[in-house]
Amino acid sequence: MASTISRGRWAATMTLLSTLALTACGGGSTQPEPEETRAQDSRQFSPDPSRLPFSAVAGAPETDRWWGVLDGAGYRVEVPKNWNGMLVMYAHGYGGTGPTVNVSDPPIREHLIRNGYAWGASSFSKNYYDVRAGIEDTNGLALAFQRIAAQNGRTLAAPTKTYIVGTSMGGHIAAAAVDAETQETANNKVRYDGSVPMCGVLGDTELYNYFGASQIAAQQLAGMPVTTWPVPNWAEQGPKVRSALFTTFPTATTPQGDQYKEIVKQLTGGERPMFNEGFAGSMNATVWGTFGRDGTINGILNREGYDTTGIVYQFDNDPALTATEQSFNQTAYRLRADPEANRLRRDGLRWFPKTNARINVPVVTIHTLGDVYVPFSMEQIYKRRAMAQGTDKWLVQRAIRGVSHCDFTVEEQASAFDAMALWDQKGVKPEGDEVLDRATVAHPHYGCKFSSRSRTPNACPAS
Repeated sequence: MASTISRGRWAATMTLLSTLALTACGGGSTQPEPEETRAQDSRQFSPDPSRLPFSAVAGAPETDRWWGVLDGAGYRVEVPKNWNGMLVMYAHGYGGTGPTVNVSDPPIREHLIRNGYAWGASSFSKNYYDVRAGIEDTNGLALAFQRIAAQNGRTLAAPTKTYIVGTSMGGHIAAAAVDAETQETANNKVRYDGSVPMCGVLGDTELYNYFGASQIAAQQLAGMPVTTWPVPNWAEQGPKVRSALFTTFPTATTPQGDQYKEIVKQLTGGERPMFNEGFAGSMNATVWGTFGRDGTINGILNREGYDTTGIVYQFDNDPALTATEQSFNQTAYRLRADPEANRLRRDGLRWFPKTNARINVPVVTIHTLGDVYVPFSMEQIYKRRAMAQGTDKWLVQRAIRGVSHCDFTVEEQASAFDAMALWDQKGVKPEGDEVLDRATVAHPHYGCKFSSRSRTPNACPAS
């Protein structure tokens, strides 16, 4: 049977064969061909040691707390005196572009230590959207857990279970960390027993395809269509495009803006509760802040990584395309990713790790419905991938009636973690939400089941 192989895998294979041939002929060993560098590789970051110490949670069970620097990343580790033998790794969200990397405690920290779990969190050794660094540094800290404890005078057995949770970019990390491709290609290899990605970038590069598609749609509706990419004069065009679509940004739209709003709704998950509030919120401005860039994701890639060839622009929740929609799709400028931009690499993970849904441990996700920055469509993309892989039996997804990005209560996050842990430890698969059926997602009560009752004004309808 004929087979295909990526250029990256081909190069790696040929390098290996050349090395073996030279050795066999008495030519000695050779070093593998070095990988190319990118802008991210030359950027320098460091943790601030003064910001690493952290205090005990008032009224919580007694713990040991340790902090330090590991391979250029700051870390925090907390272990209850009555440790249950299990470890939870927490991956934080996007840390910006500054030179200082910072550690964040897990939002469910108190819940974890009250239930006997130890936890660890890394600052990551690099800022920007560097998921590769996030995975390697989080895994590296998990592998150093016993050594750190011993250095601080406490002898601990290896964890009986190791889980990973994360928010936003950390959700991307948490999903990729349990993916088979990561386990095959990471330098620091950790076999997690379960994962809880929260508001995660579960579609990996599909998030950036959405950003590019949104800009293209906005310009086309404003009568200033994209003709080349990146748009060279976006600083001049951007305010004009915005004025054509909004009378007050982002809360009040023009007739063209109404169409743009509907396109964004469909790109972000379709008709659903909380979308209108989310579109009118600050996350819409954050999306517009990505416009005008090229597809290298701020130097994480070297080549164009955006691809809108698979984007279908729609003006309503009916998947059948009208003549107007067909015309819009035919005339919309299309971005095509360079196949080399995010290929497999010879030195470890892809530069932009994939969430292929090649999973074999429990994964429980939560996502807010109103988020237009890392939108609910990420869940739909991930579910389709899992179904295609035949791994959807390991996936449970929950919709939360939040308006903004990662707009969760502690209760919602703790509930998702407990559901995943019970599934892993006792075999009790938790309940979740259907994310692909349009009618289900559009129902006024959608997201009520797993949202905190304390939510206001976004409480579920009375009937």
